[in-house]
Amino acid sequence: MTLIIVAILLLSYVLIATEQLTNVNKAAVAIFAGTVGWVLYICYGTDFVMREHQGDYVDFLNGAVATSTQVKLYIAQNIFLKYVGRAAEIVLFLIATMTIVEILHNNGCFDFLMPMVRTRKSRRLLWSMSALTFLISANLDNLTTTTLMLVVMHSLIENRRDRFIHGGAIVIAANTGGALTVIGDPTGLVLWNMNAVTATNFSMWLLIPCLIAWALPVYLLGRMLPERVDIAWKPMPYRGRETNLNVWQRIMMLFVGIGGLWFIPTFHNITKLSPFLGALCVLSVLWVVNEVFNHKLLKVEKMIERRIPQQLQYDVLQMILFVLGIMLAVGVVEETGAIRWLARQCDTYVHSIWLMAGLAGLCSTVLDNFATAMSFFSLHTAGDVVTGGGIYTEGFITNGWYWKAVAYCSAVAGNVLAIGSMSGIALLKLERMPMAWFFRNVGLKALAGWVVGLLVMIAFSL
Repeated sequence: MTLIIVAILLLSYVLIATEQLTNVNKAAVAIFAGTVGWVLYICYGTDFVMREHQGDYVDFLNGAVATSTQVKLYIAQNIFLKYVGRAAEIVLFLIATMTIVEILHNNGCFDFLMPMVRTRKSRRLLWSMSALTFLISANLDNLTTTTLMLVVMHSLIENRRDRFIHGGAIVIAANTGGALTVIGDPTGLVLWNMNAVTATNFSMWLLIPCLIAWALPVYLLGRMLPERVDIAWKPMPYRGRETNLNVWQRIMMLFVGIGGLWFIPTFHNITKLSPFLGALCVLSVLWVVNEVFNHKLLKVEKMIERRIPQQLQYDVLQMILFVLGIMLAVGVVEETGAIRWLARQCDTYVHSIWLMAGLAGLCSTVLDNFATAMSFFSLHTAGDVVTGGGIYTEGFITNGWYWKAVAYCSAVAGNVLAIGSMSGIALLKLERMPMAWFFRNVGLKALAGWVVGLLVMIAFSL
């Protein structure tokens, strides 16, 4: 049964990596792997529990007769819910932050982006848009940031080839900026919840590698552009449905929303509560401010066209379901003991943090970066003691190099092929961009940025 469950996960990874060929939605595949895996696990629950949790199960029985029903109850209450809780922490955080972005966007709080990037000089426009994307993605999730900036780009640039180049720069900036902080990407959020990293240490050591992985490809992309670019100067329609805030009200809401997100690491350090609760607190405050500012407009009957296509908003929901499915699927494989066996093989025969990080990067070029990162994170837990000496032994402590190297490589190497991240897939869908064009003109440059950034990380560790 262990082999069957592992085979389901591996088959799911193949389907996720070939989504563009099979047209099978990766979120559906992840949810299927997670649910079916746990159903198969509980069917052979007695064998798994007696091998992995015999002492805890005996305490759970407390003298009662061991039956199949008791085993199922033990699995449901003491094993399954643990992984549901881990997944729920990530999903609730994503829901809270995405709702914050939705409220801000509905009230036109991001309309300040347009005057900041409008220019006919192609390279200045490229750097302005990618820098904004990098900064925003460090505070919001990378898919939401990519969606926002691609819509802005699409409304400005008329030439299709120029949109391809600018869109590639946006995807690179979103994924590298998201990799910089623990709240910018689900991968960093998982590490933070695992107590594998602290927010400040994580960002401090990834700052230079992420800047290199962003700036080098953008510089190379800029050399592909003409001196000037055709800009559409048409005004963008107001995004909200039932609101018409003035400039100062929008600035206030932007301050509450983004400032609140910056406060979440401090909230976690003070209270030791899960970060999603801090995100929900920020959401509640912003929601109250939104109600106060829009109180007089709640009954106004006006419907104004939304800027973000409904298809991309649906992709955000898919990302949430994908994260949930992957975490449940990896969790059930972990409970079979297969991952611990694989970890021992890696400790014995690989025994190199940088080799494993490089392998994670290669996997994430064709497999989704979150699925790749979760697979490598599951090999160890924060604080594991690994024999052998050197940096490998210390790599798995809190703030160890293993966590940061895998997080960096899985996020940044996902830019080599657009299918390696949800942001890249959003670009392919919105612009109908051929994946081969992306790899030749954007992916190879992203590969150079990833390798140089990784070499800098290795130098920092020496």
